[in-house]
Amino acid sequence: MPQPTFERRPPQTPPVAFLAVTADTLVAADFRPRTRRRPPGPYRRLLATPGARAFTIGNLMARLPMGMFSVSAVVMIAGTRGSYALAGAVTATGLAATALVAPWTARLVDRHGQARVAVPATLIAALGSLALLLCVRHGAPAWTLFASYAATATTPNTGGMARARWNHLLKGDADALHTANSFEQAADELCFMLGPVLAAFLCTALFPQAGTLVGVVLLVSGMLLFTAQRATEPPATRPRPSAKAPLRAPGIPPLLVVCLAMGGVFGAMEVVTIAFADAQGHRAAAGVVLALQAAGSCAAGLLYGAMKPAGPAEHRLPWCVAAMTALLTLPLLAASLTGSLPLLALTLLIAGMATAPTMVTTMTLVQQRTPEGRLNEGMTLAVTGLLGGIACGSAAGGWTVEHTSAAAAYGIPVTAAALALMLTLLPPRRATARMTRDAAAFR
Repeated sequence: MPQPTFERRPPQTPPVAFLAVTADTLVAADFRPRTRRRPPGPYRRLLATPGARAFTIGNLMARLPMGMFSVSAVVMIAGTRGSYALAGAVTATGLAATALVAPWTARLVDRHGQARVAVPATLIAALGSLALLLCVRHGAPAWTLFASYAATATTPNTGGMARARWNHLLKGDADALHTANSFEQAADELCFMLGPVLAAFLCTALFPQAGTLVGVVLLVSGMLLFTAQRATEPPATRPRPSAKAPLRAPGIPPLLVVCLAMGGVFGAMEVVTIAFADAQGHRAAAGVVLALQAAGSCAAGLLYGAMKPAGPAEHRLPWCVAAMTALLTLPLLAASLTGSLPLLALTLLIAGMATAPTMVTTMTLVQQRTPEGRLNEGMTLAVTGLLGGIACGSAAGGWTVEHTSAAAAYGIPVTAAALALMLTLLPPRRATARMTRDAAAFR
């Protein structure tokens, strides 16, 4: 008769374990309930990438001033010179200079590396902001304000450089890259939501130059921290002689025109909302109302990044733009039918939820269609298209407010979104042929 055998448990076996007897075996069994750890979410896995948290913190520090500088400049110039026209003209000059200089800066970043180009370019931009501050404070001639603010055009595209790092680290993992793009879009919305509020607070609570000064400190320190993370920096690449420039790459020109139309949405919405709040006697609340729109976009971007996208990005883009067009009719109806600012704020919160998914999908297509080694330049061209659209939308929104009403001017963002939708629905070959002529404006 075989002798029973015993399986010894390790010393750490808790005393609640008891013996279970079989026909010829005596074993120790532990029937305590075991808790299962919940798998980490997509954003936790994303930030667990080696080096990701360090460059993300630096990039967010450097990106926050992007929402501060224009507001700070307007408050600073208008407060000391007493002219909003001069303040608007100076900031418009800086926007136009950025549209011209930014693609060249991005090309240098791709060719020579982020650290070698971004740091000196940031220092030049910081000196431009400080020069503007000194010129305003000491009453320098008006032309010096234009020259100083134009020098800030060398500011690198911090969001584009962060996306380029994610593309380098997550190459081959489409789901993780989708999450990264959504995270970066949410970060953009967060910075442009908090930046103007912080700038207005600093300029009014401390002194008119405080917003610009704090913005410079954040920009330089954040960029130094970001570029110090050399392990995650994508390698510098020299494009092959036969490689096409991003502007001439197949599928890029139509995307740039779509970005131009979507920029019209953002530019018109900002001007019209400020005018509507002013007409209601609550101009100070305009910033809060616009912040709600950005908050809706930020929340939707994070949710969109946690989801697994269905189908290719070129098929998702028309649906995203269609949703944005439909939701933008809500502010138009709220302003035209009720004239209620709180209801308008609620509709803007809802309408903003379509912005981030649309921008994430657009940037994904830009990444897919940009030639290898020119990613930062391609994404900067998309941002340039947005800036051009913002300028056009602001002008169209302001003209409509003056000649009709602020409520009717909410039709401008709807029109711009509908134009973007029509462009996304064009057949690819026809769109490329038709848009190449329009894209020449970006050269």
